Order: sequence, then C-alpha cells, then structure tokens
Amino acid sequence: MLDQDTSLALMPEVVLMSFDVWFAFAVYVVVASVTPGPNNTMLLASGVNHGITRSWPHLLGVNIGFNILLAAVGLGLGGVFTQLPWLHGVLKVGGAAYLLWLAWKIARSGPPSADGEPEPPITFLQAALFQWINPKAWVMTLGTVATYVPPDSYWSALAIALPTFTVLGLPCGLVWVIAGSALSRLLRRPALLRAVNIVMALALAASVAVVVI
Repeated sequence: MLDQDTSLALMPEVVLMSFDVWFAFAVYVVVASVTPGPNNTMLLASGVNHGITRSWPHLLGVNIGFNILLAAVGLGLGGVFTQLPWLHGVLKVGGAAYLLWLAWKIARSGPPSADGEPEPPITFLQAALFQWINPKAWVMTLGTVATYVPPDSYWSALAIALPTFTVLGLPCGLVWVIAGSALSRLLRRPALLRAVNIVMALALAASVAVVVI
C-alpha cells in the first residue's frame, strides 16, 4: 500500500499557463482578432447591409469555427502541412477563390431594388467553414500553438487558449459589426451604399494577394 507522499510523487505534474504568459497571450488575441482581415471586413459589410441582429450567425460562425480550427491544429493538424506540403497550395487556391466569391457577394449587397433582392447575410455554417481556408486564421492558430502552448504544459495551455479566444475574440468581431451598423445610418442613399460595398469588396479581394504570396 502506497503512503500519501508516495502517491503524490507518482502523480503527473499539472503545469498551468502562468498569469504573465496568459496576459501576453490575451493581448495577442485582442490585437490579432480586432485588426483588419477577411473576417473583419466581411463582418463590417454584414453590419452595413444587414444590421447587428442578422449578423449574429455570421459572428458566431467566425468565433466557433476559428476555435474548432485552433483545437484541430493543437491536436496535430498543423503537422500535416509538413508531411504533405502540396496541401498548402490547395489552401491557397481554395482560399483565394472563396475570398473572390465573397467579395462578389459583398459588391452585390445593398437594399432591395427593382432588379432583385439583396444578397442574404452569411450563415453560421458558411462563416465557420471559411476559417479552414482563411489565411489569417491559419497564421493565428499556428502562431498560438507555436508560441503560447509550450511542450511542458501543452494540454493545459491549449485548454486555456481555446476559451480565451472565445471570450476575447467575440467582442472584437462584434466591434466591426457595430461599426458597420453605425455606418449604415450614414448611407441612406442606395448609390452611396453601393459604392461603399464595392470599396469593401475590393478590400476583401485585395487580401487574395496575401493568400497567393
């Protein structure tokens, strides 16, 4: 029969992420989540064209889809690109094509007109699946695992990283939706709204260069 001291000595040590490391990680999450990128450009456009309420499925799809991607990378998916480098090319082509398609949808967004209905908002599933071909999402997930998930506390750090992205990333995306909704009040004229949508579509299409490069 093992005594208490011996039993404690045999138990694996659980190393949690220190507060200093977590705070640095939290700053990284906020900066990476709130800065411009494909997701935030589309959330801004959704706020302009559909308002805050109808943009919630899109926003939640971005948040949950990103965390699923982060969990997959943390479980070893990132290493697949090392073993099968051709998959990186598939990601580039698929991401570029989808970004251009989304840019086209944004350019066509606007109020109902004589020629037809406006484009519907992006759905939860579309936003979640987009994270898998979003180049910025891959950079953020790979950077998180490589920098803030050390080997000596891998699983505990990953378990902390996931809810941190959930809690801090959601309001960062919401800022863009609210900004778009506020901007829409200044765009009463359909022609002006169309012009702004085209500008946002061009900004999203320009991010294709990042995918290709």
